[in-house]
Amino acid sequence: MKVISYNLRKHRAVGELEALVDQHAADVLCLQEADTRDIPHEISGLRLAEATSRNRLGLAVYYRENLFAAREVRSLALKKSLHDRVLKPAEERLLAVRLHDIDHNRDLIVASFHAAPLTARNSLRRKQIHAALAEMETLGDNLPILMVGDYNYPVFKEHLGQIVREAGYELNLSDARTYTRYKFFKGHYDFATSVGFHIVEVTTLPQGSSDHLPILVTADPVL
Repeated sequence: MKVISYNLRKHRAVGELEALVDQHAADVLCLQEADTRDIPHEISGLRLAEATSRNRLGLAVYYRENLFAAREVRSLALKKSLHDRVLKPAEERLLAVRLHDIDHNRDLIVASFHAAPLTARNSLRRKQIHAALAEMETLGDNLPILMVGDYNYPVFKEHLGQIVREAGYELNLSDARTYTRYKFFKGHYDFATSVGFHIVEVTTLPQGSSDHLPILVTADPVL
């Protein structure tokens, strides 16, 4: 299964999505910072499962319709940072979809995640990640789970990885940095967290008009 995650930088990179999906034969597309009032219902054979509705800049998940069927969708408003309370850019920071794998007759969960911005503490982002993982588990018992997105966690990633492992999950960074806008904050921001998947590789794709580079996660469910 090939999953692309892309922070569109306030919807600026929306015009790149069709070419991205085609070029990399993506099966699932997870978006952050999308204007969900202005996204298509279909992108190169991928169907829109759901998009958040309470965000100024929202989340969306697309899936390949001949491979999967959407069973259930869950969005979640996570603990807010001061930035969220004042500017209100994102009410919902998790969008999870339970997909039915048609060929293999099994279910799995894929989610788009967007953590609080750098103005918040890492401790708040860890609480958001923990809450997001707990919420996804309510979509089904012992299902493979893959959460991708913008974690806004450029430093102390080893500590985050340890906490994720203690929760029973695996944290995977891509092979190259994914954020380039500010000189002192360049680095890995876009991750994949999983359980029940064999993560083959996480690849940073070429930069487009966003300050985030998209990532391509190649994964096989093992549960």
